[in-house]
Amino acid sequence: MTKSDLIDSVAQRAEISKFDAGKAVSGMIDSITAALAKGETVTLVGFGTFSVNNRAARTGRNPRTGSPLSIPASKAPKFKAGKSLKDAVNS
Repeated sequence: MTKSDLIDSVAQRAEISKFDAGKAVSGMIDSITAALAKGETVTLVGFGTFSVNNRAARTGRNPRTGSPLSIPASKAPKFKAGKSLKDAVNS
């Protein structure tokens, strides 16, 4: 499902225009992104939790030459599915 498909589905289920559904979906994505950028956790009960995972700096290898290289520390978004979502997918 693409973002456009999601907007169509939201518009149909909520019985609103595609324009309003697009604003709602974009607003939700922007809000979650802004919260994660601040290091906050976003919990949608029954759906799941978005959080930030800190990755430590480490030494890797160049696959071509085999020489070691330094991989800097970074942050990555993480999602943990809630029970209701897991149950819906597994039924």
